[in-house]
Amino acid sequence: MSLIVTGTVALDNVKTPCGMKKDMLGGSAAHFSMSARLFTKVHLAAVVGKDFPNKHLQFLRRQKVDISSLIAEEGKTFRWEGEYKKEDLNTALTLETELGVIGCKPRIFEEQKNIPNVFLANIDPDIQMDLLKLMKKPRLVGLDSMNLWIAHKKPSLLKLMKKVDLFVVNDGEARALSGEDNLVKAAKKLHQLGPKLVVVKKGEHGVLFHSNKLTFSFAAYPVEKVVDPTGAGDTFAGGLMGYLSKARKLDAATLKKAVLYGTTTASFNVQGFGMAKTAPLTISDVNKRMKELVEFIKP
Repeated sequence: MSLIVTGTVALDNVKTPCGMKKDMLGGSAAHFSMSARLFTKVHLAAVVGKDFPNKHLQFLRRQKVDISSLIAEEGKTFRWEGEYKKEDLNTALTLETELGVIGCKPRIFEEQKNIPNVFLANIDPDIQMDLLKLMKKPRLVGLDSMNLWIAHKKPSLLKLMKKVDLFVVNDGEARALSGEDNLVKAAKKLHQLGPKLVVVKKGEHGVLFHSNKLTFSFAAYPVEKVVDPTGAGDTFAGGLMGYLSKARKLDAATLKKAVLYGTTTASFNVQGFGMAKTAPLTISDVNKRMKELVEFIKP
């Protein structure tokens, strides 16, 4: 079944120990779409500025992402410039941010309101709620967020969490929002706030899943050289939610496989700048690596 995602579509300047790239296509919704498209039809609902390069629009179309609700407003596209240091590739240092039109509400077509699967990728929770209010009886709603919104928009985020089925968050955000240092306790606390399914991303240390019937943890795929971690969490969410949208069920086997797909797609993302490694991916590529991951985590 098809999937609609809202979030940011951005222009990124990224510097890592492997080099620097400018004006790359980035943003939470764009990275999410690169992995989710492998499993289902993806509709991207977001706002960019009039300066958004046509080459990026053409790229998204070639990837079979529906961008009919990617709206160009007067103003500038959201821009982010960040740097990763050799000693800590898990943490991005934000050097500059240009918000541009990021605060504009998403708009979708009437027929898109019936799309059964919805993912609210990282952006202001009020904008996420705006999109969710447009949807008619969605089957599955997923949510991602970040420390900025936890610190400055916590009431809005907590209200939104009561309306979603799946919450994807990294370990630092899980601790900040739950007030718990232990990640198992943090996941349980987040579950109590509304989401039926909680997924805590731990970067190179893997992922923790929790629901009222199932708790498990998987290791990450062992990547020898990390080139650019930007968008890895969004790519993970796309693989996870994309597979769940295709599977149409939420039993234990399906949930575990979805987490493995998220982990696998994210492992490709970090091996290149921007979407260099996720754009050419096929489901065969992902399945091959996922088999390797399963062998790696077997006792």
